Amino acid sequence: MLALPPPPPPPPLATRKQIKQVSPHQIVIAKQHSQEPEAPNYVSTKSIRPPPPLPPPLRRPPFQRTNPIIWFAAGLCLIFSLVLILFGVATLIIFLGIKPRNPTFDIPNANLNSVYFDSPEYLNGDFTLLANITNPNRKIDVRFESLDVELFFSDRIISTQSIQPFTQRRRESRLESLHFISSLVFLPKDLGVNLKGQVQGNKVKYNVRGTFKVRVTVGLFHLSYWLHSRCQIEMTGPPTGVLVARNCITKR
Repeated sequence: MLALPPPPPPPPLATRKQIKQVSPHQIVIAKQHSQEPEAPNYVSTKSIRPPPPLPPPLRRPPFQRTNPIIWFAAGLCLIFSLVLILFGVATLIIFLGIKPRNPTFDIPNANLNSVYFDSPEYLNGDFTLLANITNPNRKIDVRFESLDVELFFSDRIISTQSIQPFTQRRRESRLESLHFISSLVFLPKDLGVNLKGQVQGNKVKYNVRGTFKVRVTVGLFHLSYWLHSRCQIEMTGPPTGVLVARNCITKR
């Protein structure tokens, strides 16, 4: 048989003093403390903001074909605009090159045959004038489509005459004799007294106003506009009243 090993030697005295006895109660409490779970580490979420929501993805609209009627209308508008622009440019070039001038209206001669009153406020008169209408343009013919001439004493119309439409060639003049008859034309009392005083003073002043519609033709282009003539004339007294002075202005 094998021999047993000798028992271990007893611990030294100093080591014995360091060993302390622990009561069972303390062991149980320690175990209980060791079994308690650790407190969770709470983190404040007040300063943390949630991320903004992502924008919705862009969607391409579905493809829609344009109505052919819309394309047709757009093409017509484009063609009309181009034609209008070309027409305006051509007209401007032509008129800048030709430099049209307005026809003129003048009164080279006039006769005052009679002025008398049937009553203090009703005028009768006989007046004749010679109108000279001139086209001063060198390259343009003009046509007078409407011509009305009115005779005034002060601001009161006392007679009117019309001229038949006609065409004037370049640098052409036309003389028209106009006979104005006034029959029982009402005049306010103050105007009647004024006219009687002028007849007695051998110095009668009339106003002549002309309104003309003119049409100008340049190749394929036509332009219509209105002209207004104003003439102030001074006559000697009837029955052989003649023209003493005149001042005529014609403008659009």
